[in-house]
Amino acid sequence: MEVQQSWRVRLSFKNATIVLTVLNVITALFLLQGFLSSASSRNNRLSSNQFNSVQLKYIKESEEIRLALQPWALIKRVKEIEQEAYAEPETVQQKDTKQTAAVDLSKRLKDFRSVNDPASLKALEEWRKRKMERARLRQLEKNGTGTS
Repeated sequence: MEVQQSWRVRLSFKNATIVLTVLNVITALFLLQGFLSSASSRNNRLSSNQFNSVQLKYIKESEEIRLALQPWALIKRVKEIEQEAYAEPETVQQKDTKQTAAVDLSKRLKDFRSVNDPASLKALEEWRKRKMERARLRQLEKNGTGTS
């Protein structure tokens, strides 16, 4: 029994917290040492890999050759074509709307002229008479069925 009680005293929350804190501090120190050592080794590598004048000259020449081989005129023309492609549908759309508006206006004018035509006025009057006659017959049928 005494062994179990002494074991419980050793594993209290306070003791566990202290142990975890110590482990965290040790881990942080190792990580800090790793970061500092990698930063210093990078600085050493950069200083040892300094380019000499021959290598710099070679790099500049290769960069000039690479830029000279690029098809700048072709790239410029492709960009112009893309801009034209984006600008063209807007003008086509504006022309379409103007054209449809003109066609609509001409149709309205034709319809207006045909309505004022004497033959169409006569046909319209005949249609009205037939319509009124049908309405009168329906009314009579309703009154005849309602009274019988």
